[in-house]
Amino acid sequence: MFQVMFQGDLFADYFQVYLHDADHPELPDDYTAESIARRLMAGPFGLILHTARNMTVPVCVEWHAERPEPELEAFQHVAEAGVACPTGRLVLAGLTDDVATAPRLAVRPGPIAVRASFAGLDTLDDSGLEGDDRYLVQLWPAQMPEGVAVLKLWPGA
Repeated sequence: MFQVMFQGDLFADYFQVYLHDADHPELPDDYTAESIARRLMAGPFGLILHTARNMTVPVCVEWHAERPEPELEAFQHVAEAGVACPTGRLVLAGLTDDVATAPRLAVRPGPIAVRASFAGLDTLDDSGLEGDDRYLVQLWPAQMPEGVAVLKLWPGA
């Protein structure tokens, strides 16, 4: 059983969408070729998804009571990480969105596991502005090992 917490479009300015604890806006800043290839960067209280387009992209965020099975056949790239959410409120936004008006997602306070699944990465047109890419973020209460675990690596990364 799961709950859809957000389903809509976010402006992925600079190819980034982020999620962080409402009282801890610090985001990871360890930009490397490897972290970009993983398409997910995780810090203590927040994470950044690296999208395929620097445009408005569809994002769905789900809350699960426990770890859902990964759908590796349905997605081109899948990565997991964990963050702390002491407030029980997560902020979801594009990199340059106004944090005051960004969606707030209510979760169980404590450690949160995050799986980011990417599909349609190979559908971008020659301009890189149009495509059918989509992003699924699944959350559940769990302590995750530090860092990012890539369950499926898109070879176009």
